[in-house]
Amino acid sequence: MTKENVRGIIAALCTVILAGCHSPRNDPNAHTEGMWLPNALPVERLQRDFGFTPTQKWADHLRLASVRIGASGAFVSQDGLVLTNHHVAVGGLHSISRPDHDYVANGFLAKTRQEEIRLPGMALSVLESIEDVSQRVNTAIDPKLSPGEAVKARNAVVADIERESLQQTGLQSSVVTLYGGALYHLYRYKRYDDLRIVFAPESAIAFFGGDPDNFEYPRFDLDVALLRAYENGHPAHVQHYLKFARNGVARGDLVFVSGHPGHTDRLLPAAMLEVQRDVIWPLLLERFVRVERALLRYSQRGEEAQRQAHEDLFGVQNAIKDFRPKLTALGGNVIDVKRAEERSLRARLRQSADVTAYDAASARIELAARRSRQIGPRYALLEGGLAFNTRLFHYARDLVRLAAEDAKPDAQRLPEYTQAKREALEHRLFADEPIYPELEAAKLADSLQFFAEKLGHESSTPSAPQYATVQRILRGKPPEIRAAELVNGSKLSSAAERRRIREGGSAAIASSTDSMIELARLVDEESLRIRRSFESDVEEPQTQALAEINRARLAANGTGVYPDATGTLRLAYGIVKGYEEDGRRIPAWTTVAGAFEHEHEHGATNPYALPKSWAAARSSLAPATPLNFVCTADITGGNSGSPIVNRAGELVGVIFDSNRQGIAIDYAYSDVQARAVAVDTRAILEALQKVYHANTLVRELKGKSR
Repeated sequence: MTKENVRGIIAALCTVILAGCHSPRNDPNAHTEGMWLPNALPVERLQRDFGFTPTQKWADHLRLASVRIGASGAFVSQDGLVLTNHHVAVGGLHSISRPDHDYVANGFLAKTRQEEIRLPGMALSVLESIEDVSQRVNTAIDPKLSPGEAVKARNAVVADIERESLQQTGLQSSVVTLYGGALYHLYRYKRYDDLRIVFAPESAIAFFGGDPDNFEYPRFDLDVALLRAYENGHPAHVQHYLKFARNGVARGDLVFVSGHPGHTDRLLPAAMLEVQRDVIWPLLLERFVRVERALLRYSQRGEEAQRQAHEDLFGVQNAIKDFRPKLTALGGNVIDVKRAEERSLRARLRQSADVTAYDAASARIELAARRSRQIGPRYALLEGGLAFNTRLFHYARDLVRLAAEDAKPDAQRLPEYTQAKREALEHRLFADEPIYPELEAAKLADSLQFFAEKLGHESSTPSAPQYATVQRILRGKPPEIRAAELVNGSKLSSAAERRRIREGGSAAIASSTDSMIELARLVDEESLRIRRSFESDVEEPQTQALAEINRARLAANGTGVYPDATGTLRLAYGIVKGYEEDGRRIPAWTTVAGAFEHEHEHGATNPYALPKSWAAARSSLAPATPLNFVCTADITGGNSGSPIVNRAGELVGVIFDSNRQGIAIDYAYSDVQARAVAVDTRAILEALQKVYHANTLVRELKGKSR
């Protein structure tokens, strides 16, 4: 899934100067672990292990060429052309598709810029600057405050910092929590809200092998898309973009990945990992398995129903294949190793400092973990929205809360509704995207049934408060009947109607008879109550304790400790190399010829049937062209679309997946078999030229005049 909506529990959830200009000096035993902050790169490690020193010019160029676009991507021409994954752009493609124009299945190519189609709801941002605001945030949190008051104080100072930055710079501003609260950095972004599709291949080659091959290797996918950023109705002119490498990478080469890894838990204490293992991941996995079944049932209604459900089904199947290995890892020795690390850190601290503060912080973590077990599921269902699986409800919730938050000073608003967050929120809220009522009703019916089962089974009596909530929502009707009423009684599928209600403010919300607005009003008080409880009993104690623990960790280990992923820009690096699995050698590369062989081995049946365009071009394609390759770079969800560059900062690939051995490295890095999987840029150019005859686009990618 590309979005996290349960805070705290869903882990869901170079054109530069070269250092020395000598041949690669790679230490075969070098460790390539790390998702490094762009303002704290592991310069000494890179110099020691690889003889490479990234200059500030090199780092700045790569940062400013990298983009956040739901996941990751990069500018690849001075005219705002952006390279990312097909599966990153698929939501936008789905939004502009219709029964007679299925751009997901059939692909898209704009032969001229006039043919480039705007993708509603999509936007990208570029990280312009970083400022350390740790002292200001920490000074605002008086240790004497209760957890609930500390939450308000933290939210207030963050809102002030972000609002002031927005007003002073005009840039989207966001305070990022690092090391669990030990550091706070202010990130400023330039936003582009007008994105247009330029090229996307057919889904049959973008996701060749389908769900069976997902998170596997070898792979044979052209999982790419080219978009263009526009400003004021014209293609954006950008100074920093990545040029395609003249020569591809070779085995053993050092490469760099610049992207936005979403979430890791390598610094999370064992007590919180146990909550994930015992409570959160099982709940989420059960939920997504049920969603998958509901979507498959809906898809059986016909070809159009299958098209409508495609995006949701892809997302949930991807989530299931992601969650299962993580749950397996947590059921193995991950937590035992974490407990041993915690004992080791305590022993080291005891030798050089008083461990009283560390022990007190650990005790607070244990208390927060116990409380999370108690209220985490209800938080996920209500505030996290797992009980209301339809975009219509989330539109309604945003409208209801926007009206309520508008009445408050900015510093007192919920963080997602402060002034600094409004532009991005309203861009999504008012995007004119298609809504399919029957699909939404099917999804909502399934989630309401799940909600009734979970909260009803928690209750020993139908008079219990949580069961009463279920009764108020269902009104004594079966979930499928109530879901149909809620969907059919709402006009929020219309962007114009959403805008009308938004402009009407609190009066429009209070007088609305829209069924989804009524549902959002009905559950909002209880949802906010469980949110406040979760923030004060789980999140705030955890934040304060993690900050204390990680300050101790940083003091003991220095700058060799990188923070867990936060969905913000990081630099990873790795070596291009294969691995061994079940006694056989897995090569680093696959080829174009291998794709046709893979098709033949599986009888050319779905999902192993290449598009007709590839069959027609087979004789002209160079069979030895590298298609996909793997490297040891440290990545996770959110890195999809990340550019891979060589030492010179030239583009050599684009990340689109990891192998299954790489999924569980969210808890502990390993490079024995875990690999990042990428599309080779040589395959991109080969396909654009010989399959899609996109010669104008190829010239732009090669930096030649149009």
